[in-house]
Amino acid sequence: MLKFNGTLNIDDFQKIIIDNSPLEISNSVIEKVEKSFNFLKAFSENKVIYGVNTGFGPMAQYKIEDSQRIQLQYNLIRSHASGTGNPIAPKYVKAAMLARLNTLSLGHSGVHKSVIELMTELINRDITPLIYEHGGVGASGDLVQLAHLALVLIGEGEVFYKGELLTTQEVFKIEKLKPIAVELREGLALMNGTSVMTGIGIVNTMSTRKLLDWMVSCSAAINEIVSAYDDHLSHELNHSKKHLGQREIAKAMRAHLSDSQLTRKREHHLYKNNDDTSVFKEKVQEYYSLRCVPQILGPVLDTLNSVEKILIEEVNSANDNPIVDVEKEHVYHGGNFHGDYVSLEMDKLKIVVAKLSMLSERQLNYLLNSRLNDILPPFVNLGKLGLNFGMQGVQFTATSTTAENQTLSNPMYVHSIPNNNDNQDVVSMGTNAALITKKVIENAFEVVAIELITIVQAIEYLNVQDKVSKKTRQMYDEIRKIVPAFKEDVIMYPYVNLVKKYILNNKI
Repeated sequence: MLKFNGTLNIDDFQKIIIDNSPLEISNSVIEKVEKSFNFLKAFSENKVIYGVNTGFGPMAQYKIEDSQRIQLQYNLIRSHASGTGNPIAPKYVKAAMLARLNTLSLGHSGVHKSVIELMTELINRDITPLIYEHGGVGASGDLVQLAHLALVLIGEGEVFYKGELLTTQEVFKIEKLKPIAVELREGLALMNGTSVMTGIGIVNTMSTRKLLDWMVSCSAAINEIVSAYDDHLSHELNHSKKHLGQREIAKAMRAHLSDSQLTRKREHHLYKNNDDTSVFKEKVQEYYSLRCVPQILGPVLDTLNSVEKILIEEVNSANDNPIVDVEKEHVYHGGNFHGDYVSLEMDKLKIVVAKLSMLSERQLNYLLNSRLNDILPPFVNLGKLGLNFGMQGVQFTATSTTAENQTLSNPMYVHSIPNNNDNQDVVSMGTNAALITKKVIENAFEVVAIELITIVQAIEYLNVQDKVSKKTRQMYDEIRKIVPAFKEDVIMYPYVNLVKKYILNNKI
């Protein structure tokens, strides 16, 4: 049980979204929300407050009669529940709900407490609204996607429940749940924020950290397979640069390889008398995809840490409009719903993940090309050359997927298109950025899965299972449980998908 006090960190998302820990709202949160609601209700009686007694967007110039205020909120929700495309997967929607719950719990939104209570019930009971990928421009928040969340909270729309897509009305009847009380500005407060792009973004960072760990392990294992010199991972070399990410990646690889019997010391081979040698048969230095891993994955780690920090700041921010300040007894109008922070961070993340997938593809190519590695058969083919094909077929998949990542890594942050009668004249496209980043991460897992299968096939061919490091042996054993050693050609796609699923859901 996680006691919720109005702030969240990345571990809280892990516990609730991945581990399905239940959430308990503290009394202090409910009290804060009630104070905000009561203040806004009294404050707005003789004043013009956007979204309480005015229309929305460019229609804000129209005053709404008191008798129509509640209908205004319902109209807003229903009219903007207009998403299309594929449904967003439930775990990302759950993350978005948690992010929205958090910002509304800060007491700056003036919502009725029933919003907090019902959202908590939906999260705890694993009832996730049907929200579509297409529709958000990320400027006045995730209006369209959050409208689908709001639609469920008023008892309409559809939800995923126990693996099925059902009407909200059916599920509320089964679970004995009641819709929220629409009293003041619940529609606008639910919709006017960055919680979908941020929730998706948080899950993206969690997935990327897992992906990076697997990539570090793959990179270490390849260094073992080719008996590389280990000084490119040394503390001394990597600490001669100031970048923390580079230092951490090198440190992780040194730890991985600490008990390997295959990596070599340069001083044992090349730092001795070689006067009688004019041409060295073995490589003096490895190719960049093996030698420059700390310099390539270091920026990935530094970027990931920075992105995670910004997203957690966004999660714990009031990101709707207007903002209620109970302490100063005032309501402030502005643009906290604008998603530029999230959009930019998602673009950064997808760029470094695309680069990670490029590194994985190059390492894969190194293993598959016998003229590069000089120790493995073409395509790590354990069967009869010419008759069998080994990993030849799946290389096409890895290359194609990497190429897609390179195209998808172009930024959304600068793709502003004015809309909403030019009221929203500069937009963030943050939701698109988060969803495209999600796709880039999923693609990268596919490439790394193919590389992993190739690594264990290479270990099999070289018969070095007892010489690799303990961590590489563990990785080998885990993948071998999924993919048996094969000499005869097998249908590969089920194995690739199974390994991808495994590394998505498990740490190395």
